[in-house]
Amino acid sequence: MSRIEEGYLNMALYAIGDLHLHYQSILKAPGQLHERVWKNHEEKFRKNCEKLISADDTLVLVGDHSWGKNLTECELDLQYIRDLPGRKILTRGNHDMFWDAKKTAHLNELFQPDLTFLQDSYETYQDYALVGTKGFTFEGPFYIDRRGRITGWNEEDEAHAKKLVERELQRLRKSFELAKADGCRKFIMFLHYPPTSILEERSGFTDLAEEYGAEQVIYAHCHGERRFNDSIHGAYRGRTYHLVSGDYRRWKPLKILE
Repeated sequence: MSRIEEGYLNMALYAIGDLHLHYQSILKAPGQLHERVWKNHEEKFRKNCEKLISADDTLVLVGDHSWGKNLTECELDLQYIRDLPGRKILTRGNHDMFWDAKKTAHLNELFQPDLTFLQDSYETYQDYALVGTKGFTFEGPFYIDRRGRITGWNEEDEAHAKKLVERELQRLRKSFELAKADGCRKFIMFLHYPPTSILEERSGFTDLAEEYGAEQVIYAHCHGERRFNDSIHGAYRGRTYHLVSGDYRRWKPLKILE
């Protein structure tokens, strides 16, 4: 067995999303204020990480890290993540106001090697390329009839959502192509938003995962039991899809690879 192979035996890749830390910002989210699963979630998550994750492991956090609106308001939140065991890779979420996608290089200058902010690029784990972007999906509002069936939606909102989806698909394709140009042939794809809306069975994101042969698609964003089944779970068209929202996972990171 080679020295590299021996190293692989002692490594694991984990993922989770939606920590929604708020050490220096005002918490206004009703669910996080009142639902039992969120009570002391920071301590629950920290203890789970200390039990599961070693210094040689990698943890990918798929967005919505902090409620802070800027780096000053996120200082303690990012320090909390820094102090977790293992290598930490972060992707953007819709609430990460401190993170301008065009200034990702600056964040990496500030925080590497403790934290890596992943955008328009890729990271490696063993012989896999890890690619990720925020993503986007149309979430309504939807018009509902008395039986709870969707009867329509605002077409202007839908058109705007399609533009955001296309932007995120371009970013994701760029990441795949960079990894492919460097010789990577095995991929794991990370999104913050789910890969499909409640109106879709397939999307540009699922198509891209199939085009590049991503073995797994990891996503978050869906909070509360009513939303846990908004998108794909498990095996679908040759890929495996995992929801890793923190409250869904009960603050236990999901092991993606060993």
